[in-house]
This record gives sequence, structure tokens and C-alpha cells, in this order.
Amino acid sequence: MCELYVKADPILYESRSRSLRIRGVVTTLRLENQFWDILREIAEVDGMTTNQLIAKLYDEVMEYRGEVVNFASFLRVSCTRYLAQRRATVVELPKARVNT
Repeated sequence: MCELYVKADPILYESRSRSLRIRGVVTTLRLENQFWDILREIAEVDGMTTNQLIAKLYDEVMEYRGEVVNFASFLRVSCTRYLAQRRATVVELPKARVNT
């Protein structure tokens, strides 16, 4: 089991900074490449660019909570929640019956 994690391509956990505009202000976010990939996937599912998705998430969390203490952490948790939701929606195939 540990090989799944230990043998991960180092590029996946390398951090990358990206500048984007949120509420008219240019800000820089630093996330690991794996999280950028997941955010891109979420954005594509929703028909948006990654920057549009991030700006929308920021607006929605601000509206709901009134503040964002650590937005990068919020994005990481959002990615893991997306993956958990996706995993939960996978339908298991029925088990084959064995005739005896």
C-alpha cells in the first residue's frame, strides 16, 4: 500500500504559484501540482476555467462564512471533498452469481 504514495511522481507534490484576479485584486496562490490538476478537472466539469472556478469558490465561501482564513487550505480540502464525492458516486457492479 505504501508504494502507492512513496512512488508518486515528485512533480505531483512540487508546489507551483499562480496569479489570478479575485474580486478585482491580483493575488498569488501556491498549491501542489496535484491540487492544480484536480481544480482544473472540477472547473472543466463545471464548464469554467480554473481561475473562474477559484474566484467563484472564493465568492461563495466569503458569502457563506464572511472570511477566509487560509484560502489555499480551503482549496485543498475542496479538492479532497470533490474526490470523496466522486468516489461515493461510483456504482459498484453487482457480484456474479455462482451456480451450484
